[in-house]
Amino acid sequence: MSSSNEIIRHGFADAIGNTPLIRLNRFSELTGCEILGKAEFMNPGGSVKDRAARAIIEAAERSGKLKPGGTLVEGTAGNTGIGFAHVCNARGYRCVIVMPDNQSNEKYQMIETLGAEVLRVKTVPYSDPNHYQKIAGRLADEIPSAVWGNQFDNTANRDAHEQTTGPEIWQQTGGKIDAFVCATGTGGTLGGISRFLKKQNSKVRVTLADPQGSSLYHWLRNGELKATGPGSITEGIGIGRVTANLEGSPIDDALHITDIECVRTVYQLLRDEGLFLGSTSGVNVAAAVQIAKQLGPGHTIVTILCDNGAKYQSRLFNKKWLAEKGLLDAAGLSQNGQPTLLDVAKNVANVGAFPQRLSA
Repeated sequence: MSSSNEIIRHGFADAIGNTPLIRLNRFSELTGCEILGKAEFMNPGGSVKDRAARAIIEAAERSGKLKPGGTLVEGTAGNTGIGFAHVCNARGYRCVIVMPDNQSNEKYQMIETLGAEVLRVKTVPYSDPNHYQKIAGRLADEIPSAVWGNQFDNTANRDAHEQTTGPEIWQQTGGKIDAFVCATGTGGTLGGISRFLKKQNSKVRVTLADPQGSSLYHWLRNGELKATGPGSITEGIGIGRVTANLEGSPIDDALHITDIECVRTVYQLLRDEGLFLGSTSGVNVAAAVQIAKQLGPGHTIVTILCDNGAKYQSRLFNKKWLAEKGLLDAAGLSQNGQPTLLDVAKNVANVGAFPQRLSA
């Protein structure tokens, strides 16, 4: 792996990591804290999951399970599949991705464009034998020379973040970090980063940000895997079990983040910070703001900016979809009687010119 000060990266896998830490100016000013986002959307495959994909493949190569010309099979909600497809292309492996049918169309299309074989399956609970992860495991057993990535319980995922993301955050903050918070899907990012940071300073407060419908908030608060309300619009985070990557992680607390809070924050990031990000980043930053308010001014809170918003345009950035979910107000897109630019444009012929000032 290249050192952080090298200019040339040797191929796709070597370009993963060493992402910037971005100060979220508006949120920092409002809270009096330094709220920093690790810009994982700047990885070459576009998300934090590039790190797990690289680590899992490299671990399989070292063990001898994944041989030249072999096949990587994975069950994923999208971003890990994108990462795997990229790394497999770069290293000459066949890539087979099993996905639940409740994800954004952009994710399916992107993975197929990258050349992976995509199998969409019905969304069912994890206890069902036809859950997408379990189907992926069976496929790997049936396909010759295939390896199952098993991102949820393969601790190479967690190790990637303990060995790379955590040290990067520590170095970029100069060790001056009071709290770290992020949501979890596989547990790899939170599990790995929390392990590293706690080894450096046991006083760093680690918090899990949990979307509505997930069970981890109650698990951390009272030891019970109990869902918090209806399912969330978020994709790839919030689960009903404790994965191998998450088990034993030094987590201090959990926050429950609603879809309203998530969507509001996503649109604030876009309008106030100029950052076009996905729903998990909304959950993460909303939680970081809550922690800043709890700790008070003068503290440094770090979170993860997981991926950009391009994969969510048909949903999270679609007014019709948001309206169906009752989230237009949260996004700040309901008009409340104010004319839109389109309304004004339709009347240009009548008024002769654009008005001098348009309502925001």
